[in-house]
Amino acid sequence: MSDTPLFSGLLGHRSKDYSSFHTPGHKCSGFLPQKLLELDLTELPDTDALYEADGIIRQAEIKLAGLFGAKLSLISSGGCTLAIQTMLRLASENGGKILFARNSHRSAIHTCVLLGIKPLWVMPVSQSSLFTGRVRAEDVETMFEKNKDISACYITNPDYYGEIADIPAISEVCHRHGALLLVDNAHGSHLAFMKNDLHPLHLGADMSACSLHKTLPVLTGGAVLNIKADIPLEKAKNAMSLFGSTSPSYPIMASIDLCRSYLQNTGSEDYRRLEDRVSLLKRIASAQGLIQPDGLCDPIRLCINTSCAGIEGNEQMGFFHSYHIEPEFCDGKNAVFIITPFNSERDLERLAKAFASIKGIKTETFPSENHLPEFVVTPREALFSETESVPTEQSVGRISADTACPCPPGIPVIMPGERIDEAVVCSLKKDGKHHIRCMTEKHTNH
Repeated sequence: MSDTPLFSGLLGHRSKDYSSFHTPGHKCSGFLPQKLLELDLTELPDTDALYEADGIIRQAEIKLAGLFGAKLSLISSGGCTLAIQTMLRLASENGGKILFARNSHRSAIHTCVLLGIKPLWVMPVSQSSLFTGRVRAEDVETMFEKNKDISACYITNPDYYGEIADIPAISEVCHRHGALLLVDNAHGSHLAFMKNDLHPLHLGADMSACSLHKTLPVLTGGAVLNIKADIPLEKAKNAMSLFGSTSPSYPIMASIDLCRSYLQNTGSEDYRRLEDRVSLLKRIASAQGLIQPDGLCDPIRLCINTSCAGIEGNEQMGFFHSYHIEPEFCDGKNAVFIITPFNSERDLERLAKAFASIKGIKTETFPSENHLPEFVVTPREALFSETESVPTEQSVGRISADTACPCPPGIPVIMPGERIDEAVVCSLKKDGKHHIRCMTEKHTNH
């Protein structure tokens, strides 16, 4: 065993020479200067302080706000999780109800626990059970009509498969009911720089948490919270300081500044040119009969279903590895590829060759059917209660203290505080989950 297993393991992976179709967006291409390693500093008199920024960090944030058209942009070196936590804190200072898309990231659910938020759920709808689908404005409207005290609506857009919801319509519903629209835009920071601007902040969202490192040339952990609502800077910074480390990474923050400068100069055009190249790859996949999400989708994200070509399960990753391709994600049926201008022409040729080598057969798809279990107690009460691990087949009627959530990209089967029923048990067993954490028996009849 190596004396440095982690470091050596990373070097070993790099030596395999896979084409990176996963995060981070810089693809280890050399875009970011090596000098960043020399800038691992701390909060000093002339380096500013993230949560009390009034110097170089604040100047960088003002430039970011100009790039994204925000009233405020807050830098995060704690990933999109910190931006999500801050966004939810600002939308619901004292708990209360927020409407969440059921495919929300687990960091949002954990924030509900910390803040005492009672989540209400709206299901994404899809005409294909292969993909997650989109939240519809009419379903958001229905939830607001039934619950007059919802303070905000939180959706994931784009979703992990690249599907984009009707943000203008959802925004109109939220604002008519006096609520904020919050968007987990973790995988869509680049959407502001497409030929057709699809960034949620520009389509009516009040706040968007953007995980810059996923699709832009930023070090892992670099994110930004973009705010268009009228929220004072001090209030926003205080909210972020509740969750963030007091030792933010200066190399990460500096990489965000470098990325912003790049996008305001040549970068935006690089991303627009990439649209045409990815469009060609999508056409190749379609010509081979490979199923892709329909409707409005991220122009530079590729998601294809390979099960229709007989490539599924554990074979899926092995197939792409045989072409020296490392996808972002394989779920046994679908494969997701994150493509940026920092992928080489060789990378794209490998992907085209892999697609051209397989042939899909027409597969009948059905509208997705999502089951919503009974809500019993808040996630906070469930997770902070006395709990025990229970065999899945014996858990019917118990209250979950677990988040059985394929993350990414799926819709959770059960959330903390919901009652487990036969349909949930069936889904959990199908996914190979043989035990689930529940509130102890004394809480079962809560």
